Amino acid sequence: MRRVPTYAERDLWKVLRKTDLHFRRQVPLGSYIVDFACHDARLIVELDGGIHDLPSVAARDLDREAWLTGRGYRVMRFSNNEHPEDVVRVILERISADTPTPDPSPQGGGEQKE
Repeated sequence: MRRVPTYAERDLWKVLRKTDLHFRRQVPLGSYIVDFACHDARLIVELDGGIHDLPSVAARDLDREAWLTGRGYRVMRFSNNEHPEDVVRVILERISADTPTPDPSPQGGGEQKE
């Protein structure tokens, strides 16, 4: 676990905190520590630097992602270079798309007549 976040993590955290979502940062899950987790939405957000392009690191990322998805989490990865506001917009769109809408109430709002 890092004591000092990267600039990208710090900037994203500032924007995430302004949403109604309850994200936590530097969250231990099993033997892994994820950058951000929203347990209510079962969502993990990872910010990746250029080192994640290396084959050995990419392979570890795949193992990690398989472990996390096996426990019911969705993993979203973003580059450190992406703008935090854009990242949060994509996160909100994903959560909204995955959230079922309630069935409309019967017409008339009360009990249905037979």
